Amino acid sequence: MPLRINDTFRDALHNQKGKAGRPLAGMWVCSGSSLIAELCAGSGLDWLLVDAEHSPNGLESILAQLQAIHGYPVHTLVRPPVNDTVVIKQYLDLGVQNLLIPMVNSVAEAEAAVAATRYPPQGVRGVGSALARAARWNRVPDYLARADDTISVTVQIESTAAVEAVEDILKVDGVDAIFVGPSDLAASMGLLGQQEHPEVRAAVEHCLTVAKAGGKPAGVNAFNPDTARHYLDNGANFILVGADVALLARGSEALAKQYIQKPDGDTPASY
Repeated sequence: MPLRINDTFRDALHNQKGKAGRPLAGMWVCSGSSLIAELCAGSGLDWLLVDAEHSPNGLESILAQLQAIHGYPVHTLVRPPVNDTVVIKQYLDLGVQNLLIPMVNSVAEAEAAVAATRYPPQGVRGVGSALARAARWNRVPDYLARADDTISVTVQIESTAAVEAVEDILKVDGVDAIFVGPSDLAASMGLLGQQEHPEVRAAVEHCLTVAKAGGKPAGVNAFNPDTARHYLDNGANFILVGADVALLARGSEALAKQYIQKPDGDTPASY
C-alpha cells in the first residue's frame, strides 16, 4: 500500500501561517515521555521540539514520541545531541523529518549538516530505506528520489562565531532556517545566564535582520513573554515559548507554595 509522508517544517514556514500571516509558536518536549509528547501535540501549538541534546532521549524514546505525535496537527522538530553524520542518519531512518542541528558555528558545519541529510552524490547519507521507518519500509513511492523534499534542516546560531558567520550560513543550500539560542549565545559572549542582556538581544536581532534580508526564516527561544513578543515584533518567524519539564516544575512548585505550611508556621490561606 503506497503511503504519503507529511509536509515538512519548511513547508509550514512558507505557508500562510508562517510567512504572510502569524509566526509559528512551539514548545520544547524534554521529558522523554511519549505520553507527555502526545499531550503537548494536542495543545493547539504549531510545533514541538523533541530534544536529545539536554534531555534523556535516545533512539527508542524518540521513535515512541514520533509515533505518539503522528496524526496530530503539529509539526515536530528533533534536535540531536551533536552535528554528526551517523547520528543524523539514524534520526532520519527513524522517520524524523525536521532536524534542528545544534552548535552550527560556520559554513563548513552547516554544509556538513545538510550533507548528512542527502543521499549521494549530493551528500553522504547512508542508504537503508528498505529497513527504515522513514520510507515506511519502502512503502513510500520513490522515497530515494524524493527524500530531500521530505526533510527540513534548521541550524542553531548560538555562539559569537555563528553570529559573525550567520550571513554566509544562511546562504548554504539546504539550510532552510536558522534558530537562535540566546542562552548559549550569552555564555559565549561572557554573559552566562544573562540572555536578556542588551548585547545578547542585539546579537539576536542582528540574526533576525540578516535572515529577513536573505529571504530565509529565523526563529528564537524565549520563555519570557515580553522577550518573546519583542523578538516576534522584530521579525522572528517561529519561536519556542515553553517546555514540558519547565511547566511541570513551576506548576508543582506553585502547588507546594499554595498548600504546604511555610517554615515560619503560617498556614496558606487556601487551607
